[in-house]
Amino acid sequence: MATEERAINLSQGFPGFGADPVLLDLVAKYTREGFNQYAPMSGIPQLRERLAEKTRRTQGYLPNSETEVTIVSGATEAIFAAVTAILRAGEETIVLEPAYDSYEPAITLNGGIPVYVPLNAGNFSVDWEKVKDAITPKTRLILVNSPHNPSGFVWSQADVDQLAALIRHREIYVVSDEVYEHITFDGLKHISLGSHPELRQKTFVCGSFGKTFHVTGWKIGYCIAPTELTAEFRKVHQYITFSTVTPIQYALAEYLEVPERYLSILDFYQKKRDLFVKGLGETDLRFTPSTGSFFQLASYGHLSQIGDREIAEKMTRKLKIACIPISVFYSDKRDDKIIRFCFAKDDAELLEGLDRLKNLAEIL
Repeated sequence: MATEERAINLSQGFPGFGADPVLLDLVAKYTREGFNQYAPMSGIPQLRERLAEKTRRTQGYLPNSETEVTIVSGATEAIFAAVTAILRAGEETIVLEPAYDSYEPAITLNGGIPVYVPLNAGNFSVDWEKVKDAITPKTRLILVNSPHNPSGFVWSQADVDQLAALIRHREIYVVSDEVYEHITFDGLKHISLGSHPELRQKTFVCGSFGKTFHVTGWKIGYCIAPTELTAEFRKVHQYITFSTVTPIQYALAEYLEVPERYLSILDFYQKKRDLFVKGLGETDLRFTPSTGSFFQLASYGHLSQIGDREIAEKMTRKLKIACIPISVFYSDKRDDKIIRFCFAKDDAELLEGLDRLKNLAEIL
């Protein structure tokens, strides 16, 4: 609809700007030099080693690059392969809602049963008592996401510790979607579940080079898990994609040799977030600034009670600015009158979109 209406697209979660030319040149270099045949199923050793080192530098633990790190064709594949590796038919997976739309299909396609636990209204934090109450003898897996899509909520150390305590004496595993690991704001730090000694033994950490380096179309991600879980994960990965595009792996391996290239992502998106919320404050929408990811939620319930899908369509057609209704992230399509914007766009596009949002009252 955004394309048809020539609207500013602040809906889909992909960057509206290009990648570092250095990275693009590296891909061209390795393509020209003939690195165009199958890569090893688990990923080229150089990239797995650089990723392990990046993990040590940013999260304080060093996974074994040979037996605990796997390069895959996007974090969506990593999540699906992890769920497939651990979940058996008839078993339950706890999903915290609102949730990214690939979680439920990964569960149900493997014969599993999704059990939905709503996040706290307002700030989208986890109600750990509700999670505890949702656990049954059939619970096999908990699927979590921080920094969170769509809310931008970032887990604290207390959240990580509570999850660890909850599954300590249970045969329950975790799939942790951490694709926005390098995008946190206002001094908050992303805490990977892999950095927790107990959780590390039961967790598949799923990440994305595409989200980090503004190349989502390359579909290249990874999974970090203990040796025993990685062995099962690779059995699935081998028959989904077998291996991931070779020259891009070599390019990323060389690119990661300079830590500043991923450490600087935080400041880059902090400026984007600050620009967007400053302008959003001049509109009629209500919001709390996002603390992570490249998404910002906004509430309009004080202005109108029309459905979030309807308002998203009206904004696209009449204001020429596209957003996402949050009801699509819930299994029951609950409508809390909240919409989501993606601010991973060029500044000029963001400013124009914010200017158009000032006219929101005209379409309500």
